[in-house]
Amino acid sequence: MIFSRIRKLVPLVLFAGSSIVSSCVAPDDTSNLPKEDATTAAARKEMVGLSEADVRMCAGFPTATADAERGQIWTYQRTVQRGNLNVVIPTLAVGAIPTVGGSLNVDPGGYCNTQIRMVDGRVAEVAYAGDNNTPNHRDALCVSTVDGCVAYARQRHQVRTRASPR
Repeated sequence: MIFSRIRKLVPLVLFAGSSIVSSCVAPDDTSNLPKEDATTAAARKEMVGLSEADVRMCAGFPTATADAERGQIWTYQRTVQRGNLNVVIPTLAVGAIPTVGGSLNVDPGGYCNTQIRMVDGRVAEVAYAGDNNTPNHRDALCVSTVDGCVAYARQRHQVRTRASPR
């Protein structure tokens, strides 16, 4: 009697397990390196040329600064607490039936140091350092530092484009 109930449960457990596996999202790029986050990639280009005042307006005051040739390097530090999502599938084992079960842990936390090189009072370069990748994107934990600046730079560019004579 117990064996017949377990026999009925095995297809259900196998179906549930295959559903979980098939619901996984395949990354856009199947190479070993994930793609850089679109916002952080845009910041590397679009923030170049912003003044020190512009950067303070869009990103706030830097956490740290260091003198560099002809200017400074501004660092914005951001820490994302390590979260944890834990999904557990119960283990079933009776007699000759193989064990079915397992768990999944997702740990997206880390930290990002966004570094902005200022030369002659203007942004010359934007770089990222730290444990700042997510499973599908490089530098993704740095987005919140630069997303406002990307929007700010685009807005400033539109204003300058409209103001220039044709």
